[in-house]
Amino acid sequence: MRVAVIPARGGSKRIPGKNIRDFCGRPMIGYSIDCALKSGIFDQVIVSTDDPETSRIARERGAEVPFTRPAELSDDHTGTTAVMAHAVEFLHGVGIEPTAVCCIYATAPFLSPDDLTRALGILDSGRWDFVFSATTYPSSIFRSFRQNADGGIEMFFPEHFGSRSQDLPEALHDAGQFYWGRPLAWLEQRRIFGSNSTALELPRWRVQDIDTEDDWAVATAMMTGMADIGGGSA
Repeated sequence: MRVAVIPARGGSKRIPGKNIRDFCGRPMIGYSIDCALKSGIFDQVIVSTDDPETSRIARERGAEVPFTRPAELSDDHTGTTAVMAHAVEFLHGVGIEPTAVCCIYATAPFLSPDDLTRALGILDSGRWDFVFSATTYPSSIFRSFRQNADGGIEMFFPEHFGSRSQDLPEALHDAGQFYWGRPLAWLEQRRIFGSNSTALELPRWRVQDIDTEDDWAVATAMMTGMADIGGGSA
């Protein structure tokens, strides 16, 4: 049995109500729910929320909301693995023993059903605790620098000042869309970014964090552009 869990607490501060705010004609969370259902690989699609309005919208779009997330797991400091562990514990408590559980973020409008299916294939064929979405940085992290307190520049990796970018290792970062995991790995809250995890690489043009109003504006422009060329998301 495979289960999707979409964490969607109600108390976002930087973008108030972002999980249910209208995004290009749908509530933001609607893209994640629709994608999970369209993939056809889940026996259940569950939304984990503390918010009644999010619960209502989730049910209207076809997801289940079988529990209310407790307040201690709904603040700014609660991590994804704790929320997922709670969901798996709930499933076990009602007699459901999933074989794989996928965390899908509520703000993942560029996720496709094929991404979820391909990542599940990787999870099923390997030794992995987790398989998650990732993408490449647009420029090499080994040429990165910061500005110090007096305004001067310091390279993080000064040994690579003279290196050509094409000679430097390629680096990936979390795409912030989904995380397939073994139920025990979620329950034990194992580290996702570790040697027992692997990544499905996505193209950069389908990855955008949505944490600020600027992010929201960029994501809107991306979605509009995809629609103009006949693309779009699930």
